[in-house]
Amino acid sequence: MTELSPLDSGFIELEDSDRHVSVGIGAIAVVAGSPPPRAQFAAELTRRLTVDDRLRQKVRRTPWDLAAPAWVDDPDFDLAHHLRWMALPEPADESMLYELVAEVMEERLDRDHPLWQCVVVERLVHDRWAMIVKAHHSMVDGVSGITLFERLCDPAVEAAVPQPAVWKPVRDEGTSGVRSLVMKGLRLPIDGPRLAVDTLRAVVPMALSAVLPAPGSSLNGPIGRQRRYAVARASLPAVREIGAVFGATVNDVVLAAVAAAFRALLLARGEEPTADKVRILAPVSVRPADAKYVLDNRVSATLPLLPIESADLVQQLGIVHSRMSAHKASGEASAANSMLSLARLLPFASIAWTVRLVSRFPQHGISGLATNVPGPRRRLYLHGHEVLEILAYAPIAMRVRTGIAILSYSDQLTLGITGDFDSTPDLHLVAGWIQDAIDELLARARDAACLS
Repeated sequence: MTELSPLDSGFIELEDSDRHVSVGIGAIAVVAGSPPPRAQFAAELTRRLTVDDRLRQKVRRTPWDLAAPAWVDDPDFDLAHHLRWMALPEPADESMLYELVAEVMEERLDRDHPLWQCVVVERLVHDRWAMIVKAHHSMVDGVSGITLFERLCDPAVEAAVPQPAVWKPVRDEGTSGVRSLVMKGLRLPIDGPRLAVDTLRAVVPMALSAVLPAPGSSLNGPIGRQRRYAVARASLPAVREIGAVFGATVNDVVLAAVAAAFRALLLARGEEPTADKVRILAPVSVRPADAKYVLDNRVSATLPLLPIESADLVQQLGIVHSRMSAHKASGEASAANSMLSLARLLPFASIAWTVRLVSRFPQHGISGLATNVPGPRRRLYLHGHEVLEILAYAPIAMRVRTGIAILSYSDQLTLGITGDFDSTPDLHLVAGWIQDAIDELLARARDAACLS
């Protein structure tokens, strides 16, 4: 048995606090050819589940939240609870696939079983099929989720299959809650003050950004149960070329394109794109290299304002680069990580009730989510067929109506865009505007390179 961290368990509390929210994250593989027969696929998937014990474990909560929820072995594990086969209606194209992705991802995972699901989409146009791998956010973050997906693919010929992560068990299952509570109480007077001072020094500005209301916009508001999904695509070498010319990172270039798309979206809705209107949550991975294969959450966050007030893409890129550099220098991400370290010293009940209390107060300061996950550099294969493309899905919650999951794969860059069904009927336009912005930045970068 292994206890969930405060961040892992926070995603369970977040889902419990809003009946409209499902916090599953997803990877969608588009694969060449046709899937193998069902029995063969199931047998091979069963064999590959040995890459990590977490895939056969479920969450068990303690009475009165005395201790954190824990991962425990599911004695009745049955692959049939986790594997589904589906087919698309004609024309079985990308738009049909995106509708199916939204429908699959908006459904909550069953907590009576391990918190993941695999959906095989039997046929796509142009001789392709797809596989949707969905896992609860309490189980994985973006980095560990895409690493899990990679481990479920065919092993690379030139590399050994990674060994399963070694989990440190919590001894004496019956008294673990009391022992954990006592140990935290003993450590708190020693570690608490130092962590509290370090955390407050940098986290107060971040907290104020999240709590203080921004000017109202249609990007922030109540969300329903249903989702929409759209995809934007770019060439990773092209995005790097843009960054090299203008002195920016890949993430800067993508966020500038997202800013341009949000500006266009607000204008199309008849809203004024003022400078203080769009603040986004941008998760930052703090996962060390030796924890690559550990299934949990190792993320911090920044809350940058996007420069939607500017109509010039190059100027937007410059502002994004400047602001992201300032956020990194301020220690904002480290502060959020320190806050999580401090939370580990507190009794779990206090954390659970705090999350529940905070969720009762609607936030108005954050308008979007943009998370950037580095994906596999090598080409992947599933049952001997090439994985042509990998798309990512990020859940939305807490009045944030649009989430963007940025994922690299080989030389491809995809942006999976999640939207609330009722409030984002124009989500597909956002995908188009992002692609247009990257195309324009590339053209201007090449013009600037010719002039220099």
